[in-house]
Order: sequence, then structure tokens, then C-alpha cells
Amino acid sequence: MPELTNDEAPVVIVGGGWAGLSAAITLTRRNVPVMLLESARQLGGRARSIRFGETVVDNGQHLMIGAYQSMLSLLQDIGLDLDKVLLREPLSLTTFHKGHASLQFHTPRLPAPLHLLSAILFARGLGLNDRLQALRFGRHLKTLYFSPSDDISVQALLHSEKQTPAMIRRLWEPLCIATLNTPITEASARIFLRVLKDAFLQMNRHCDLLFSRVELGNLLPTPAAAWLETHGAQTRLGERVTGLSVNNPSALSVCIGQKQLPARHIVLATPHIISRRLMSHHRKLKALCRHLEQLGNEPIITLYVQYPDTVSLPQPMVGIEEGLAQWLFDRRVCGQPGLIAVVISARGKHSKLDNSTLARHVIAELAETFPGWPGPSEHRVIREKRATFSSQTGIDAIRPGNHTPVDGLWLAGDYTDTGLPATLEGAIRSGVNCANAIIKTLD
Repeated sequence: MPELTNDEAPVVIVGGGWAGLSAAITLTRRNVPVMLLESARQLGGRARSIRFGETVVDNGQHLMIGAYQSMLSLLQDIGLDLDKVLLREPLSLTTFHKGHASLQFHTPRLPAPLHLLSAILFARGLGLNDRLQALRFGRHLKTLYFSPSDDISVQALLHSEKQTPAMIRRLWEPLCIATLNTPITEASARIFLRVLKDAFLQMNRHCDLLFSRVELGNLLPTPAAAWLETHGAQTRLGERVTGLSVNNPSALSVCIGQKQLPARHIVLATPHIISRRLMSHHRKLKALCRHLEQLGNEPIITLYVQYPDTVSLPQPMVGIEEGLAQWLFDRRVCGQPGLIAVVISARGKHSKLDNSTLARHVIAELAETFPGWPGPSEHRVIREKRATFSSQTGIDAIRPGNHTPVDGLWLAGDYTDTGLPATLEGAIRSGVNCANAIIKTLD
């Protein structure tokens, strides 16, 4: 068979995570030939399904919100019924401390930002000064802004806004760790403000919580693979790209072992560590690689605990104050009654505990919080040591765009300059933006 010329070659996307899938779908919708290469035997990247005994669970419990417009649009584009795959609930946060509800925060169906101000005003577990200072913060949230070079930590932001210790401990710090996966002493105020503005300042439904009714593999990776196949895109699993040939923009290719695969364009939709490794041998990409090296990583631990089917949380998600456990998710939402997912984000004292010790401590916390629960039958700890990039102060100054200094070589991933933290929405938005930039060059 004659080799393809580069004009006939497909756009090669390296990495079948959510950024790579969204880029592939966007290109395919515009009739651009695509070949998606994934080194693993399944799609999904860092948001995928795995086995837990006889049950299928996710490698991490991802929380989504109504502001995830790129994600919602993409799911609809591949024919999913959003009501069937997502449970949508108004924002309602309840946290527990030593067995008692310490904070209850609910947003009513009022126009933004009145719903946020009302939630603060009527929240239970806050004193008068807590509410007044939080209302002050919420009232002029729209005017707060930091450039990448003037960025400060979330902790410094909250102190400058005179937030009380109780408000920081019970609301702002848990929200920061849940959304940025970075301790507040280091987390970027610029990115945190972007999250708050997206959630609270545009539409009241943007702060809704979205819980997947299906495991993550069936939310995007599996239906996306079927859609791509139906529409003529190529997907290859178990294909590890080991090198790039990008010195000649008119003769781009990727290396798979000893094979060279021609590409019209190349999209690296891999984690930033892998993208840096693939680009590190090319002189024009040295500065970019140095920036990627500075992005850092943050871990996430998910502990699945199986209780009898009768066990459930008072709502789909609750928080734990001052415990090893941070957030609890009731997997009953996706048809797994009695299964509780415990999420522990970012670095902390939990990072030094082995799995057995960690599970013992967390299960004891659950017993203290819900004393009526029977003992669990089994558990599993899942550690993602490089779950996200570190949304540290000033990080937006070094996050790369989709285009690289080499024509025809592109980046896609939640670490690119979307302005968002490392979320599913950030990954999808980056993939879509990357694909649209490629389409513009082809047009």
C-alpha cells in the first residue's frame, strides 16, 4: 500500500482522555480525518472506570457543575440525553463535624448573584459577623481581578476580604480544595475567582451540582468511541507514541516503536509530563518544556467503602469538617446503593498514610459521623499521585496555549491556558479550542 502524503494524512491525536476525545469529536464533526491513539486498553485517561470486585467504579469521583457548558454541549453533540446520564441538583452543601451538621448552605432559585447572597444570609452554622463579611465578599466579587503577574494565594485573598476563620474553615477552604485541588496557602486567587464567577455571577443554574448517573466510562469515553467509529474516525488502543518527527512542518509524523505514522497535524492530548517528555528532544520546544516542568502535580485519593444497601447519605454529597475525609458521595445516584465514595484532595497528612491505615481512620470518621450505620463489608483505596496540575499562585503566567512554536504541533489538556483549574470542563474546553484552531488553519 502506498504511503499517505501529509496532505492526505489524518490529524493524529495522541491521548484518549477527555481533551483528546473532545478534539477528535470536534474535528470529525467538520469532516477532518482523525486518528486517535491511546496507549492504554481503554479510553478516558484520568477520568475512567475501573473494577471494584463485582462493581465498576471510577478512578476518581468527579464533581461537575451547571457552568460546564462545553461538557454539556459535547455530550449532546454525541447524542446523549442529559437527563438520563446526569442528576442535576441546586447547590446544597452540608458539612458535618463530629457527628453534627456544622454548615448548611443552600442556593434558592433566584437570579444570580442574589441566589449566592441569599444562601450566605440564610446559611446555618455561621455567626452574624461570618455572614456580614461573606456578604461583603460576595457583593463585590464581580470587581475582583488579578493578572497572572499580580496573582496572590487564596488564603491572602480571603484575609484581604476579611473573611472570618469560621467562614474560611467551613466554606471557602473546602471549596478551594475541591475545585483547585491545591492548598489555600498556595492556590491561585486568580483561578479561584474565575471558578466563583463562573458558578455564581452568570446564571443561577450554573452553580447546580451535576452527578453522573453512570460510571465515567459510560458518560463520555464509551459513547464517544462509538460516535467516532460511526462517523469514520480511527481509534487505536494500546498504541504508545514514543517520539515525534516535527522538524519539517510539511512532513510531520509520530513514532510508534519502529513505525512512522504520517500526520497532517499532531495534537498531544497527554498529561503535561508525557507531552514534555515527547517534546524534550526538539530545540524549538525547550522553553515550552521548561514551563511544563514548572506546572507541578497534586494527588487525589478516593476511598470506596461498601455498606449494606440500606445505607445512604442525606443528600448525594456531604462534607466532613476537620477530618481526613473531605467529601462523601453516595453512589446510589449511579445505581450502586450502599457504596460511599470518600474523596481526599491535594497534599496533606493523609499522603503519608498507607492504604490500610488511611482506610481505618476514614471508616472510623464515617462511624462517628453516622453512628447508625453498620460496618462496611469491603473497601478499596485508589491513589492518583498526579491527578491534576497544581493551581498554584501565578500558574496562569506559564500555562501554554494550544499552539506550540512548531507549526502543526498542538497541545490539548486541562493544563493549557483555559483559565480554569484541572477539571473535566477544562479538558474538554481545551480540546475543543485546539480542534477549532486546527480547523481555522485548514480553512
